[in-house]
Amino acid sequence: MNQTANIRALFYPVTQELARFDADGPRPQFLVDSEKLKVIVAGLEPGQQIPPHPEALAVYHFLGGEGVMIVNGEEFAVTAGSTVVTPPGAARGMRATSRLTFLAAKTGEG
Repeated sequence: MNQTANIRALFYPVTQELARFDADGPRPQFLVDSEKLKVIVAGLEPGQQIPPHPEALAVYHFLGGEGVMIVNGEEFAVTAGSTVVTPPGAARGMRATSRLTFLAAKTGEG
């Protein structure tokens, strides 16, 4: 049986515009929320951060702004166009130095 028969294509012409910013922290917007895959778009205001925490295998692609992504204590300066792939179980977090927008995709395992 064709497993794609019940799945429709999703198209986001300007993904960055889906990000929501809040003084209290990130407000992730789900593009995909399934058992095997989760994809979100989120934004951080300057100075906001996500504390390091362990997660599943994930890919973070930065759509706008500047910040720092931390993976197992290693810091990566990120800007629009940067991509960080984090291994399963790695502690990851980030902090924004300007308004930062990113897309994150992770496996449902974690």
